Amino acid sequence: MKLWEKVTNFNNNNAFGIWVTGPPDSRKWNLTAALKEQLRARGVDVAVLESEALRKTFAPHQSHDEKEPDTFYQQMADVGVLLTQQGVPVIFVATVNRRAYRERARQQIPHFLEVYVECPTVTGLRTECEPPETPDLVLHCEGESPEAAARRVVALLIEKGYIR
Repeated sequence: MKLWEKVTNFNNNNAFGIWVTGPPDSRKWNLTAALKEQLRARGVDVAVLESEALRKTFAPHQSHDEKEPDTFYQQMADVGVLLTQQGVPVIFVATVNRRAYRERARQQIPHFLEVYVECPTVTGLRTECEPPETPDLVLHCEGESPEAAARRVVALLIEKGYIR
């Protein structure tokens, strides 16, 4: 039994999950900070699950084993699922090279958005990032301020009925 399967009787109060993904240095964190501020102004407090911070807890001694990312991103998704099941909206902030990692969260969180921050060529990538096939929203790291991009995410949350 998986951790997220153990907690099933909570009323999620329409809590949502937003996975903000994109290549490294695509300003995902800037968008997330602006989004968190705009949601707070609407009375919506969110938990932010940021991969680099969680990695220090879940994998403090990285082994660089090829299965380690599978385990780490499943744990990250599990935490997000548990939070949303308890009524806490969640923003995931992670590069996440493989679509499958994000899809796990999408399948487990009923109110879910995948936001892709598209960026021109990023140099120095060790592995290829798989962009979403059908993201709920595509933002551009150039030409759009984090605040304007966050307003687009909030508008989509309202359109979907996840917030008022």
